[in-house]
Amino acid sequence: MRRVVLIGAGFIARVHAEALRSLRDVQITAIVDPNHAAAQSLAQSCGAAQVFTSVDEALTADAFDCAHVLVPPPAHRDVALPLLQAGKSVLLEKPLAASGADCAVLLDAAACSGAPIGVNQNFLHHPAFARLRNLVVTRGLGKPNFVGCIYNVALRQLAARQFGHWMFDAPVNLLLEQAVHPLSQIAALAGAIGDVAVQAGPAIELAPGVAFHGSLDASLACADLPAQLRFAVGQSFPFWQITAVCDDGAAVADILANRLFTYRRTRWMEAVDGLASGMRTAGMVFGESSRNFGGYVTSMLKLTRRNDAFFQSMRASIAAFHAALDAGTLPPIDGRFGAMLVAACERMGGVALTPSPAQRRNDGPCDVAILGGTGFIGTHVVRRFVAEGARVAVMARSVRNLPAVFSDDAVALHAGDLRDADAVAAAIGAAPVVVNLAHGGGGATWEEVRDAMVGGAEVVARACDGRRLIHIGSIAALYLGPQESPVTGATPPDPQADERADYARAKALTDRMLLDMQGLKLCILRPGLVVGEGSTPFHSGLGFFNNEQHCIGWNGGRNPLPFVLVEDVADAILHATRAEGTLGRCYNLVGDVRPNARDYIAALAAAMQRPLKFHPQVVELLLAQEYGKYLIKRATGRHASPPSRRDLLSRGLSATFDCGDAKRDLGWSPVADPARFRERAILVHAG
Repeated sequence: MRRVVLIGAGFIARVHAEALRSLRDVQITAIVDPNHAAAQSLAQSCGAAQVFTSVDEALTADAFDCAHVLVPPPAHRDVALPLLQAGKSVLLEKPLAASGADCAVLLDAAACSGAPIGVNQNFLHHPAFARLRNLVVTRGLGKPNFVGCIYNVALRQLAARQFGHWMFDAPVNLLLEQAVHPLSQIAALAGAIGDVAVQAGPAIELAPGVAFHGSLDASLACADLPAQLRFAVGQSFPFWQITAVCDDGAAVADILANRLFTYRRTRWMEAVDGLASGMRTAGMVFGESSRNFGGYVTSMLKLTRRNDAFFQSMRASIAAFHAALDAGTLPPIDGRFGAMLVAACERMGGVALTPSPAQRRNDGPCDVAILGGTGFIGTHVVRRFVAEGARVAVMARSVRNLPAVFSDDAVALHAGDLRDADAVAAAIGAAPVVVNLAHGGGGATWEEVRDAMVGGAEVVARACDGRRLIHIGSIAALYLGPQESPVTGATPPDPQADERADYARAKALTDRMLLDMQGLKLCILRPGLVVGEGSTPFHSGLGFFNNEQHCIGWNGGRNPLPFVLVEDVADAILHATRAEGTLGRCYNLVGDVRPNARDYIAALAAAMQRPLKFHPQVVELLLAQEYGKYLIKRATGRHASPPSRRDLLSRGLSATFDCGDAKRDLGWSPVADPARFRERAILVHAG
């Protein structure tokens, strides 16, 4: 029985654990993570007997034979090196390491100790790609001549403006994080990647001195075949295809749709061949799509084990590594292959991203502390306070690659988590006013969401200690379905919040908790649907977006929606820090221009020059669909809360708002000109 340790207890560790459960003679015996609670949770779910907070502890305890290293790429070398020196076999998540120099260190250590080292380039085992590769190797379409790949995908961190992520820190990091997937497939078909010729796409500025190229085109000189890669991230239409052109046809693996299809000639004359070959290709696409749908249904009904393409690729990659260990051979995707991919990324990386300049940190006394101040709303709030001549302390999880305002001498940056009382106290310092924009994070269960959002807000409130606290909540805390009276600042949090979704439920609970705290100098502001520069165009208040092009409305889409411009929210927050008579009160921030969902989507489509569609719905149909999902989950043994008609009605935002109290008490004047609103809310997203 091979004893396996998982080093790192994040999302990918749970996928590894699930894949390992399908292998014989392999047992997860230990989890290593400095976050003991996360390690303990993973250990309980996968039956691991021991939990450690460091690799050294696990080595000393002789708790494993093989290690899966699942930590962020910058830590790969330091984590894997002592394992290899101790003779332990190691499987690293891609990439092998964060630099060619680090790769060399790991390869030398493996050579010295004889320890096998593998890299989890799982998309080499993707079902569609595996079939394509087999077709090429067996010469099913004749001798291959060329390989091409289009990697056109979204990038969550870019859309969310999370520029503090490691991938934005250095020229090569984005490629190490993303491009190693298509590059590994190209290398598997065309041979080891040598020289590259790269042309970068247009640059955007993420932060002062940080020019980001979201796309590039590369011609690759590979050992066996010429190849080309179109690499583009942050794209609205996901499209990842790899093509092998051969003497007698071409094969295409559609990775995201998990389809393989070919273009071939038939025995018929040219005029008929066009029809016959087209029908053959269309039939393959239809057959593959039907198979995928059938697999999804049977998996959901627990008639088969999990079979989505991503998990199949993970399971096959991990199984291949352990099969090699069983046979005493080198892993099929070994350290040298991984190092070759890192070297290719380094050659391409000079045009991908310009490193960020060091962010300055000013520790002098501040007039206001803004927690969660680097996000969409926070950036506008900091800019507003700085424009007023205030000195601002800003706390966020990451303080790298920020907009220009955060380099101002009036801004002091603090990295920290909302639930860390010491970090919160350090960020607040002696500031007499605290603005809390941080919601504390989320979670997979209601308990995790509650602990993060309510618990984080409580940490901040207790740290205020006599200071004025402006807590930025959300109108989601209120019931916003049909009702006779307008919603005002005096409207209490939803009294039936237990019937609401986790986010709204936690918002309501947070407001109640803060209002009940004795001696707290509190003012709660609840913004509506906040839009403007830096936001996503596809606000969830409009409806549910299965994808960017199609918005499934929460209702018919004809009722005015409670939009508010982000600069108007920043203005209200500034006024709330100074206004008298606002303590202990709540104010809703909804602007005076309130288009309905149909009109907003139509205007957005015109501005972006995209065929965006709004699909009206009725609550009864939405409820029936949600009940269908709920019953499937329950029938397959998964935990789920029953859907709520009240929650769906509240999401429809059919309530009317009266923000006269905010205008009166805060001296607030939101934009009332429809043309100005369109300019600031919609045209900022024009291509």
